[in-house]
Amino acid sequence: MGYLNSVLSCSSQIHAAEEAPVSGGGLSQNGKFSYGYASSPGKRSSMEDFYETRIDGVDGEIVGLFGVFDGHGGARAAEYVKHNLFSNLISHPKFISDTKSAIADAYNHTDTEFLKSENNQNRDAGSTASTAILVGDRLLVANVGDSRAVICRGGTAIAVSRDHKPDQTDERRRIEDAGGFVMWAGTWRVGGVLAVSRAFGDRLLKQYVVADPEIQEEKIDSSLEFLILASDGLWDVVTNEEAVAMTKPIPDPEEAAKRLMQEAYQRGSADNITCVVVRFLANQGSPSLPTSG
Repeated sequence: MGYLNSVLSCSSQIHAAEEAPVSGGGLSQNGKFSYGYASSPGKRSSMEDFYETRIDGVDGEIVGLFGVFDGHGGARAAEYVKHNLFSNLISHPKFISDTKSAIADAYNHTDTEFLKSENNQNRDAGSTASTAILVGDRLLVANVGDSRAVICRGGTAIAVSRDHKPDQTDERRRIEDAGGFVMWAGTWRVGGVLAVSRAFGDRLLKQYVVADPEIQEEKIDSSLEFLILASDGLWDVVTNEEAVAMTKPIPDPEEAAKRLMQEAYQRGSADNITCVVVRFLANQGSPSLPTSG
């Protein structure tokens, strides 16, 4: 690294380390869901986590789009995915009619475009993406990498995504069938380098580290209470059940996201920490209203 690059790198890291945690939230226009987010560099000197919370209208439908993007090898891939994935998705001609195939197309198209945009630079940034799409009474969760989505349904914590790790039998087989290898280097890694088996970017490992999302659909009904999307900065130190138990008594999703982020930090998470909480409000408001005697 040249002297100037070294100085620039240091200054950007110092800037990132000074970043205070951010949080926010909102409510959908139709009153069907509220959301909150909280994000912090944590104990890291640089910030490679990004998130997106967006409410849009598509063909007269109110659509909620939520995502957590955890970058590696720099922030460029995660930032690109944040800015482009959902726009690519809602402009897909089959977004309403065949949402699952639209999501798969949007993930792969965004990955291809990111790699093209980096074409003349010797970069190897990558990113996870854990996203939740709310359309009508459908919740579609799409995941690439090791950020995670967990729902609370009927009081029970249920993981609705799977962490993509290279030592999983099917992932390892897919990588080896493509001519790659998985080896132990502090943890299981693709090519001895990367600790996730699917990601955006990662040009040098692209043959093995695909951006094909696993998609799970859930019905939004009165038993579905809330959804948590978070980077592994949370899940490294907090179990799915603990996260649901912490979120359950906090009606404001921004406060719930902040609570999760703070808990992960206090438990010694060594990573950036980003949490998004979405509360489903159907049939949840009325029971809490006071009854007149």
